[in-house]
Amino acid sequence: MQVDVLDIKGQKTGRTVELPEDVFGIEPNDHVIYLAVKQYLAQGRQGTHKVKTRAEVQGASRKLHKQKGTGGARKGNIRNPLYKGGGTIFGPKPHSYDFKLNRKVKDLAKISALSYKAKDNAIFVIEEINLETPKTKTLVEIMNSLDLGDKKTLIVLPEYNDNLYLSTRNIPNIGSTLLADINTYEIMNADVLVITENTAKIFVDEETAVEA
Repeated sequence: MQVDVLDIKGQKTGRTVELPEDVFGIEPNDHVIYLAVKQYLAQGRQGTHKVKTRAEVQGASRKLHKQKGTGGARKGNIRNPLYKGGGTIFGPKPHSYDFKLNRKVKDLAKISALSYKAKDNAIFVIEEINLETPKTKTLVEIMNSLDLGDKKTLIVLPEYNDNLYLSTRNIPNIGSTLLADINTYEIMNADVLVITENTAKIFVDEETAVEA
């Protein structure tokens, strides 16, 4: 997949990068994408919900009346779940919602998500963004030059850039992540991926290493 490299003004630089087909050109697997997104969201759930059982609510333990001869139903104590203020039957208890996914499934999900973005022409490769100081206004201008000002954009970097991270922090629809940390949810949640030229070269170098 041949992609033009753009400068920060949105103009073609004359350079291109070849993104590997086995990462950006496969037939996407919707089910593994679903599983990866589901696991990511499940990890964010606290799972601290809790209700009290009849053993935990307040109330005397004496039997309310004798078992037989009253003409009414038999009753235990006031903590009976059938009474107001009694315990809850089969209520939620604290637990983790996380579940395990094999590494190959996660990798296939990320590749499938990247292939979807490639099919939708939602991947832009730009030259490096070098900010001397954190400047939100400058980053907004760069995104507007790429006609991405109104789209949810994820910038993928090869290594941590403090100035760029601080610049994106105040922009609701723009985020940044490292290539090593990118996940399926972030890819699918973004309208557009902006990949720096050095990040794109990592894909090319890895592809060359595998072939060798």
